Amino acid sequence: MVTTHQSPIFTAAEMRENLAEILNRAAYGQERIVVTRHGKELVAVVPIADLEELERLEDEIDRQEIERSLQSIREEGTIPWETVRVESGLE
Repeated sequence: MVTTHQSPIFTAAEMRENLAEILNRAAYGQERIVVTRHGKELVAVVPIADLEELERLEDEIDRQEIERSLQSIREEGTIPWETVRVESGLE
């Protein structure tokens, strides 16, 4: 397994045996913990602040995409539904 991060790695079996420790390390130590199964990265346990930041970034990307779409509509207009139906063979 090749990883590009420096996060501690636990197998799924180790996760089961050390759940409280892993949760504490993420929650209080602000560590990002990777869990593997059969040598492949499966999931990560991350501090809630990391999750909130990821969600904030995703929301910002969505907002930018919406703004680009609205700008495109303002500049280029839209295609009538009837045209889309005919050109897509939905009639």
